[in-house]
Amino acid sequence: MYKDKKVVVVLPAYNASRTLAKTYNEIPHDLVDEVVLCDDASRDNTYQEAQALGINHVIRHEQNRGYGGNQKTLYKKALEINGDIVIMLHPDYQYTPLLIPSMVNIIGENLYPVVLGSRILGKGALRGGMPLYKYWANRFLTLFQNIMVNYKLSEYHTGYRAFSAEVLRSIPFDSNSDDFIFDNEMLSQIIYAGFPIAEVTCPTKYFEEASSINLSRSMKYGLGVLRVSLLHRLQLWGIIKHPLYKKITPRKNVVEPVRL
Repeated sequence: MYKDKKVVVVLPAYNASRTLAKTYNEIPHDLVDEVVLCDDASRDNTYQEAQALGINHVIRHEQNRGYGGNQKTLYKKALEINGDIVIMLHPDYQYTPLLIPSMVNIIGENLYPVVLGSRILGKGALRGGMPLYKYWANRFLTLFQNIMVNYKLSEYHTGYRAFSAEVLRSIPFDSNSDDFIFDNEMLSQIIYAGFPIAEVTCPTKYFEEASSINLSRSMKYGLGVLRVSLLHRLQLWGIIKHPLYKKITPRKNVVEPVRL
């Protein structure tokens, strides 16, 4: 607990058996109340490994539902068990669990309701092994999206995120894609709703066991980001009413993002 707020870490897992234990063991369990893992029909023994580690809630999809579909299951479960602060951490050890206390503190102190672990802040992305084409694609897509959605983030493509329960209850994330573009759609919804976002510098790790989408999937994702950005702008102008933004009532007095 953090000041009477329940902290839940959710792990979207797919073929993560080689890195799961290392990730799980570095989670600060004195701060985190419960851990939820969803195995998206892995071809390895991720599910059995999660059970052996004693993870509080281990869910298994019998058929692969995709990265976005995995997150939908996890966020619904986190809200079901009354999580107040929910951190999404990849179990492939690409993002360090050691940043969890900082992310929890920002939300727990009611400073910001959303925190992103940014690989781009500072100069660690390329040193950490991010492929050059992914780095420059990240920079271009982020610039384009900042302009289109009228916000300012160092990147929209990190998989390390923390949310207050209020944010998860306020956006219709269940209407998002089941694919990788889910993350980008979710940030678009959060910004449209008016929730301010904080960013913390996150070390970058690229290694053999870390999950990474290939070039063709990266291109599909990039086109998806352009689409989401344009939809967001058209929604702001009132030209369309897209299902991504249904039931969202924009908040007022939005503050600028903070970077630590």
